[in-house]
Amino acid sequence: MQLPEMKPARDSPSPVRSGEGEIRALTRLAVPVALTQLGMMSMGLVDLWMVGRLGKEALGGVALGDLWVWGTTCLGMGILQGLDPIVSQAHGAGDGPRAGRALQRGCVLALVLGTVNWGILLLSEPVWLALDQDPVHAGISARYCSVQGWSLPFFLLFTALRQYLQGRGLMRPALWTILIANVFNVAANEVLIFGGLGIEPMGVEGAGIATASSRVVMFAVLLGWTLGFRLHEGAWSPLRRENLHRRGFAEILRFGVPVGFHVGAEVWAFQTASIFAGQLPDGNLQAHTITLKIASTSFMIPLGIGAAATTRVGNLIGEGRLKRAKRAAWTAIGLGVLVMAASGLLFVTMRHELGRIFTDDPELLALTSAVLPIAAAFQVFDGIQVTAAGALRGAGRTMITGLAVILAFYLVGLPTGRWLSGELGLPGLWWGLCLGLAVISLVLCVDLWRARFTTIPLPPESEAGTGSAEPEAAEGLPRDPPAQ
Repeated sequence: MQLPEMKPARDSPSPVRSGEGEIRALTRLAVPVALTQLGMMSMGLVDLWMVGRLGKEALGGVALGDLWVWGTTCLGMGILQGLDPIVSQAHGAGDGPRAGRALQRGCVLALVLGTVNWGILLLSEPVWLALDQDPVHAGISARYCSVQGWSLPFFLLFTALRQYLQGRGLMRPALWTILIANVFNVAANEVLIFGGLGIEPMGVEGAGIATASSRVVMFAVLLGWTLGFRLHEGAWSPLRRENLHRRGFAEILRFGVPVGFHVGAEVWAFQTASIFAGQLPDGNLQAHTITLKIASTSFMIPLGIGAAATTRVGNLIGEGRLKRAKRAAWTAIGLGVLVMAASGLLFVTMRHELGRIFTDDPELLALTSAVLPIAAAFQVFDGIQVTAAGALRGAGRTMITGLAVILAFYLVGLPTGRWLSGELGLPGLWWGLCLGLAVISLVLCVDLWRARFTTIPLPPESEAGTGSAEPEAAEGLPRDPPAQ
């Protein structure tokens, strides 16, 4: 099959010269990423919905198990996002082999991190018991997690490959992969949880095996897509021992570890807020969860814009177009504000209706409608921080993002929310979260305004003699699969 070529930004016959052009460029990159994130989110929702048919105890245990899986895996996912500035800037500079070497190192890190995460997953039950969770739920959580650990190296390999493709502007393969994995996940859950096709019902363990198998499918499909459509052409380096030099790994970790702490701190900040909500009178935790689900769904759009900003800013810096990179960064933030302002307006005007998607309970609807207007302000700051963080990640400025999240949530947002919840109830908790996001947004925007973008230098020794002499640097350009 003859594939259409997708020229990298440096070869574009009509360079972006206006804010309108940047909006088009960012939108083209952001839409597939946002849809991909929604697809990944829907996999978790489908799992909970199907397990819910087994009863309340199973649902509670799987909810704890799902929290433990994602709460421990997010650090590895964040570390692998250290590939973003390296790959995107290498692509912009036309240094395909460097992007290929980064992927090889990312895959090694994925295997190591996934194996470590496998062991951590087995600690689910003792951790939840130490946190005074229901023993029955903790036991079910352990059963759900114990059958999933083997799949985490595959999931992190998928993450490394996705970041490599995204850094080169190839967003659609991950979207198609997630759509296929969602179909597989629904079918596997049905058969393994409830039985069928000669397989005995496996209940909670079946749900865990289905989820784990879906992760393997995600990696297999994305790898097959990459090789089948030759998406690695022009961005690969022959396998050599020199490619795995420690300085190359140190470069990824230098960018990725702060991102890992950023993602992990944010995830656990919201889980801590859920614990605080659970300490309020009955009904507050459920209303908090409903509000958080609604906010998380709309968050997928600016999350996509943030990923697009990473790619766009990194590509432009790699090309040496530093002023254009700054313009792209601020354009992404403006888009994030615009999208989340519209979302916030929806939260205010439909605050009495949105909760009905999840419940008909009058008390829960009243609590949810009281919190949604606060979530509207929360949304705007969330849109700013995720797009600013994405732009800074493309520039390789990841340390400030990790520090901002840790300090703003754990020194400002959560303590304030805990204190206000004693006075105002659940709305007070959300005002605290909103304040934390406002501080993060301010810090990241100030850093972006003051930053002087520069290209990432080659690591000493590890890249020596392995760059421009390789024929791949001058060969085929990256391609995107045809629209389907």
